[in-house]
Amino acid sequence: MSWDDEIVVRDVTNAGLVVSDRINRDIAAHTDLEEALEASRYTSHPYSTHPREWPPLVEVMDTWELPPVLIERYNAAGGEGTALCGVFPEIRRAWASVDNSLFLWRFDKWDGQCPEYSGEEQAICAVGLAKSKPGVFVEAIQYLLVLATPVECVCCCGRGDGTDPYEEVSLQLLPEYTIPSDGVTMTCITCTDKGRIFLSGRDGHIYEMHYATGSGWNKRCRKVCLTVGLGSVISRWIVPHVLKFGAIDPIVEMVVDNERHILYVRTEEMKLQVFVLGPKGDGPLKKVAEEKNLINQKDAHYGGRQSTGSRPSNRSAKPSIICISPLSTLESKWLHLVAVLSDGRRMYLSTAPSSGNSGAVGGLSGFNNSHHKPNCLKVVTTRSSPPLGVIGGLAFGALSLSSRTQNEDLALKVESAYYSAGALVLSDSSPPTMSSLLIVSRDSSTQSSASAGLGTTARTSRALRESVSSLPVEGRMLYVADVLPSQDMAATVQSLYSELEFSGFGSSGESSEKASGKLLARGDLSTQHILPRRRIVVFSTMGMMEVVFNRPVDILRRLLESNSPRSLLEDFFNRFGAGEAAAMCLLLAAKIVHTENLISNIVSEKAAEAFEDPRVVGMPQLESSSAFSNTRTAAGGFSMGQVVQEAEPIFSGAHEGLCLCSSRLLLPVWELPVMVMKGGLDTSNAMSEDGIVACRLSSGPMQVLENKIRALEKFLRSRRNQRRGLYGCVAGLGDLTGSILYGTGSDLGAGDQSMVRNLFGAYSRSIETGDGRTSNKRQRLPYSPAELAAMEVRAMECIRQLLLRSAEALFLLQLLCQHHVTRLIQSFDVNLRQELVQLTFHQLVCSEEGDRLATRLISSLMEYYTGPDGRGTVDDISARMREGCPSYYKESDYKFYLAVEFLERAAVTSDDEEKENLAREAFNFLSKVPESADLRTVCKRFEDLRFYEAVVRLPLQKAQALDPAGDAFNEQLDAGIREHALAQLEQCYEIITSALHSLKGEASQREFGFHVRPAAQSTLNQASRDKYIRQIVQLGVQSSDRVFHEYLYRTMIDLGLEKELLEYGGPDLVPFLQNAGRESSQEVCAVSAVTSTRSREGLSGAPIPSKQTKYFDLLARYYVLKRQHLLAAHVLLRLAERRSTDAGDVPTLEQRRHYLSNAVLQAKNASSSGGLIGSAQGAIDNGLLDLLEGKLAVLQFQIKIKEDLEAIASRLESPQVTSESAQNESCSESNLNADTNSANTVREKARDLSLDLKSITQLYNEYAVPFELWEICLEILYFANYSGDADSSIARETWARLIDQALSKGGIAEACVVLKRVGSHIYPGEGVVLPLDLLCLHLEKAALERLASGVESVGDEDVVRALLAACKGATEPVLNTYEQLLSNGAILPSPSLRFRLLRSVLVLLREWAMSVFAQRMGTSATGASLILGGTFSLGQTTVVNRGVRDKITNAANRYMTEVRRLALPQSQTEAVYRGFRELEESLISPFSFELY
Repeated sequence: MSWDDEIVVRDVTNAGLVVSDRINRDIAAHTDLEEALEASRYTSHPYSTHPREWPPLVEVMDTWELPPVLIERYNAAGGEGTALCGVFPEIRRAWASVDNSLFLWRFDKWDGQCPEYSGEEQAICAVGLAKSKPGVFVEAIQYLLVLATPVECVCCCGRGDGTDPYEEVSLQLLPEYTIPSDGVTMTCITCTDKGRIFLSGRDGHIYEMHYATGSGWNKRCRKVCLTVGLGSVISRWIVPHVLKFGAIDPIVEMVVDNERHILYVRTEEMKLQVFVLGPKGDGPLKKVAEEKNLINQKDAHYGGRQSTGSRPSNRSAKPSIICISPLSTLESKWLHLVAVLSDGRRMYLSTAPSSGNSGAVGGLSGFNNSHHKPNCLKVVTTRSSPPLGVIGGLAFGALSLSSRTQNEDLALKVESAYYSAGALVLSDSSPPTMSSLLIVSRDSSTQSSASAGLGTTARTSRALRESVSSLPVEGRMLYVADVLPSQDMAATVQSLYSELEFSGFGSSGESSEKASGKLLARGDLSTQHILPRRRIVVFSTMGMMEVVFNRPVDILRRLLESNSPRSLLEDFFNRFGAGEAAAMCLLLAAKIVHTENLISNIVSEKAAEAFEDPRVVGMPQLESSSAFSNTRTAAGGFSMGQVVQEAEPIFSGAHEGLCLCSSRLLLPVWELPVMVMKGGLDTSNAMSEDGIVACRLSSGPMQVLENKIRALEKFLRSRRNQRRGLYGCVAGLGDLTGSILYGTGSDLGAGDQSMVRNLFGAYSRSIETGDGRTSNKRQRLPYSPAELAAMEVRAMECIRQLLLRSAEALFLLQLLCQHHVTRLIQSFDVNLRQELVQLTFHQLVCSEEGDRLATRLISSLMEYYTGPDGRGTVDDISARMREGCPSYYKESDYKFYLAVEFLERAAVTSDDEEKENLAREAFNFLSKVPESADLRTVCKRFEDLRFYEAVVRLPLQKAQALDPAGDAFNEQLDAGIREHALAQLEQCYEIITSALHSLKGEASQREFGFHVRPAAQSTLNQASRDKYIRQIVQLGVQSSDRVFHEYLYRTMIDLGLEKELLEYGGPDLVPFLQNAGRESSQEVCAVSAVTSTRSREGLSGAPIPSKQTKYFDLLARYYVLKRQHLLAAHVLLRLAERRSTDAGDVPTLEQRRHYLSNAVLQAKNASSSGGLIGSAQGAIDNGLLDLLEGKLAVLQFQIKIKEDLEAIASRLESPQVTSESAQNESCSESNLNADTNSANTVREKARDLSLDLKSITQLYNEYAVPFELWEICLEILYFANYSGDADSSIARETWARLIDQALSKGGIAEACVVLKRVGSHIYPGEGVVLPLDLLCLHLEKAALERLASGVESVGDEDVVRALLAACKGATEPVLNTYEQLLSNGAILPSPSLRFRLLRSVLVLLREWAMSVFAQRMGTSATGASLILGGTFSLGQTTVVNRGVRDKITNAANRYMTEVRRLALPQSQTEAVYRGFRELEESLISPFSFELY
């Protein structure tokens, strides 16, 4: 850790844990008064002495004589009149009455003013001060002075100019607020904090004065008796007093418990009554308990528990109750009232049915039941009277009897008493010479021993022990009151401590001055840093005096000021403990304790020296160091049979004092939220829309606390810089412990690593051998003194950083409070507001969550200054935050918000050049601190300005700063670390891709949650959008971040920016596309792989997911764009053959055909491009082209088979029902089911064909043959050039099945159509695939049979023309087939069949002759070309025609003779015979060709 003001989060977090633990221990050390009293029963000395050598515990600060006008009036009355006196601490006034005159003057300072009020003739019998009810009087009237006479009760008000809260007031009578007393003499007046006024009369009843703003019949003021019924009222009005024989017990004292809303009453006969005022203090008065013989109560279920040390009294007189006082909830949850007896004893009473000690240790069971319903009044315990003869000091149990005679009574004679917040003041008249004041207060040294746990038992440490001091006083004590703290201080204390559960600040409505005074009950040690010295004012017959209680820190200050012997300082540290004394030294050294006079630099320096003096604060040491001395054996080795205790370091009192001081300063804010919801219907719900969020504390209290914390931190920093105390000791050790103090991160030494692991826990180290290797025997040895000192200094430095961080947090909260938090967080969503309201100060200081929320708040604050309607500039607010909270607002934040300011200026300017310059300035600032900038919002602003250079470069710079070591792709690191690093990078990349989304006009996949200005996108045309998209892509490709390149490429593909991607993609685009498609670059780029058919087929068969298909498609397009046709053809081939594991993602056969067609095209382009050198080009290109064309042809077969199967399935699913079947009902249900099953089978086969490419063997054997697709079978055989059998039996058999299938479907006509279609496709088949003899004979036989049976009318030309079409118009092959059949008598035994073939031959010869004529004349060139298969030139016509004529003539002559030989009637054959003859004659004639 470096020696500068930089705050290390780790150190602050560790120190925060220590402070939290110290706060919890401090709260737990506070003992309920009942528990302390119970524990004190078992101690021998409930009272302690104050050392005589020390400055006094209490002393008279000032004395005042009574006003002269009062003395004169009293003397004028001759001492016979009615005289009363008292003090009103709320208005800093003392008062006295003489007969009918009232005098009022300030007791804290004499200003020469003593106004007199004497408006009535009757003597004043009671005086009270009441808080005015709101809404009745003007705001300036805050208090009412109530005067009671035997005749009436009047109200007076005091007015001032409002400049001084305790200014001089002028009393004015309020005549409309006067009520008659109805003959009742009032004895006392008491008021509640809600403004209720109670009066007690000598008749023993309680009255209440009601006042309001009524008029007319409604009286403004009236008196109501609260303690009698209707009968008592009548008797009081009708029966004279002289006829009432009942005993009257006048009320002499009334006190109000404003926390519990209870009214206690004491009568002249020592009867105590308990009245409740309702749950909120504004209900009707109701008596719940009344006790007469409380003094005689003995130990029963509760008590009458008598404390040890009670002094027996020789007096036979019964003691009386002279004073009652309510106990605050801070003092006790179960004790509610204390009664002081005339012999000095105190009775503690409770209105609860059971004690707090019942069923719980320490009475904590009643912690949540402090507001129980009162139903009794019982004595819980009795405290013995303080010892006599206390002058300046008192030994335990000893009495000073120098002024007593042997026969005098040893009991106190208490005339008056006063109790408040743990302090008791007794007026003792037992001394024969003059009265004295006995002042009893809690001994603070016992509190320090209880919290430190110095070996005492738990009961003894919690026992109540009090110090007794005596002050001589002239005259008799008449009245005592607390001097309340100033309003500003009281408001600060109440604001800080009001929400702490143990503070005792309730919602009773009492003033902050009174409420803050209750905090004194917690003891001086925990409050002396925030509360001033307690002061009381004593009103006696001889005048007034102010008594001040010196706190322990005041005593220490006096010791340091007086140059006392060192033994006194050591005694002070021993009495209070080194930790508490060191904490007090810090208060004085840092000057953060409240004193009437400024602490001198000399005292401050002496306190600092005492804080650093190891002779009084000690040195850090090991708790169980003695254990190590016992583990050595006589031989010097370790005894293996003994358990070695692990040593734990105990830091010195200086560290303990720093922890105490820091925790007490931070206690009011540490675990409480920094923000609250105010004004909402449901204040517990932070999402309430009708409430506002505000700082829990106002700026004033936070400023006070910040100043104290900064003063303490400044002192620690100055001692560190000056190397005083342990700082200097450790700093002088050199390199031995330098790593412990100054190392950070991996530079930490072994001791520091142990401390970080458990900052204030157990420490141990292993002895290492001289060469640095760890010894086999790991010996647990204590740290050296130097290392212990270094640990303590490091721990104190952590706390110093925590103090600095806390002060900065308070400064930040004040700044936010001044700018209205609700306005700053109006843009926060509901969840963020909820987090903010639940954020504690501890989290704000020590946690990353708190730092994140603070950053958001600062961002909103800066937006308030830099926004379009900003209230200033960045420098206006940045200077304050850089000075006040640099850990929350760093230098990088300053640059960031400067950039934001430039962006705001650029947004409102209309000059394009200036706008670009401002944007570039902002970009330059942000480039210096990319890692600390909130780039999501900033880059959106750059987008609005069209400055896309910043949109691209800033996120990339931040990504580089977030992961400089490349942890995101370091396989040696843990997966969680890599995922976290990658997630951070992706957040940066998303900013750039979001800009692409915006320009493309699509919503981003992740919304960032900030507002996008609507004008940003509406003004762009498509050309501008394309321009900016290209700019972003080009800037992104220029980056060296390959990870971002992949992220960018994927986004562009998702957005449909393939064109821009292929055009501007970087050199890593091809590897990206290859890897994204799971294809290595060698499989695509290696030319040798293309020539290997086996490797190609293996690669093509690999499955490709659909989401990666687009990457292959883009890769192919990229290769085409770069004229790498061969690679493009290979990628297209793989796309065509790709398989998918998802049935819903299978490409269609048409898509596959498209891929293969393009692949063929690219292969052809590769053959003609000359991309390769040498003879290898032709072999590679031709091989690939042949492969692709073959696959395309096979795919055509597959598509046709699939179509045929789907057609078959459709026919099977919807069978045609003939009329005959309908009549005979021959289509049974079983047949229908069979058709359905067959259709499902066919459909399944068709779907199977759609999944992937099949081989030609699969198509033939598994699909074409089983489903009798004979036409396709023939085409496959022709394509495969099948020659598996010598006699071509498979082809002939397939043709026969095809013709039979056609005959069965449509007769001769259908068979001829099939023959024309299939034959023309596969001709010439070299006689193997197209068996003309089989086809001719088969068709002629079928024609003869169908004609003879009358099934079909078949013409002589049908079969011939079909055969000619199959042979593509070639006549001679067909004629040769007929000649072959006619020459074989075994084939044509039937004369009718031979006659049928001869008729077909006649048609064939005529067709042949006509084709020659058409060619000669040129009248039908198209028809001739179809028949003859081509065209003849004019030079060839004569030669060809002569040869054809001779062939036709010879054939006609030969077949004419054949017709005559048939064993058929001549009438049947005559027409055919004549046809042959006419054909012959026409060809023999010399004019046969010239006729046309």
